[in-house]
Amino acid sequence: MTQDAIRIEGLKKTYRGGRGEPEKHALKGIDLVVPRGSVFGLLGPNGAGKSTLINILAGLVVKSAGKVTIWGFDQDANPRQSRASIGVMPQELNLDPFFTPRGALEVQAGLYGVPKAQRRSDEILEMVGLTDKAEAYARTLSGGMRRRLLLGKALVHRPHVLVLDEPTAGVDIELRQMLWENVRKLNQQGMTIILTTHYLEEAQEMCDQIAIINQGEKIVQDSTANLLGRLDARTMVILPDAPVLELPKAQGIEATLRDDGAVVVSYHSQQTAAEQVLEAVRDAGIRIRDVKTEEADLEDVFLALTSSR
Repeated sequence: MTQDAIRIEGLKKTYRGGRGEPEKHALKGIDLVVPRGSVFGLLGPNGAGKSTLINILAGLVVKSAGKVTIWGFDQDANPRQSRASIGVMPQELNLDPFFTPRGALEVQAGLYGVPKAQRRSDEILEMVGLTDKAEAYARTLSGGMRRRLLLGKALVHRPHVLVLDEPTAGVDIELRQMLWENVRKLNQQGMTIILTTHYLEEAQEMCDQIAIINQGEKIVQDSTANLLGRLDARTMVILPDAPVLELPKAQGIEATLRDDGAVVVSYHSQQTAAEQVLEAVRDAGIRIRDVKTEEADLEDVFLALTSSR
């Protein structure tokens, strides 16, 4: 059995244009591999093609070309098995307002052919914190509760791969913490998680690997640690003992003075050593009370890779 949860080769999606309008190439031959057991981040700006890719995985959109394999099942040769291997929590709150949470889970399980004896509706309701709302109509649920129910629906058939499409967009802190607690628990149990998010700090904290796509093309795929290592930008924040009269000056550094009196020095570690920065600070007559360094975060990487496109 393959070690890949998902393998995508040469995936293309082209939408026909209207009268006099050109075709729209939403995906332009994407290759992507999601390792089993990983928490995988799929990032990109609005319109990059993330939703199109997810909808193809979910079987909601027909690809124009390429090959998609989910948990070892070719999507074209074994559509039912590949579809049963994946669960998707969509971004949109698309729930039938006249179903209760328990009823919605039972119907979803039935659609996947899960026998009644093997259904876990009550267990899932408890996991997502909806036990006390099990018999309430979905139309009476808050937005956060509806998101919890969407997660529950994605889990009814015990998928090997769970896709979370912008799961924390517009939710409160309590729901966000509950969601990530469940994601970590599911991942520890062996489930592969694919996450799209605009909150880059979440991807940095949660994901083992990250792929960034832009304008229908994959820009990069690597481990989170390697991506962060691609930028050697460093920032040194110096708290002086006395008001600063002169900013440090030296080749390879850029210094600014913050409103609180701290000196912020930016430099590249491959070109300038930290000791050279400190030497420039001392040469400027600045006595250091405290100092800390900051490294590039995922937002810096994301902007550097997408802004050039």
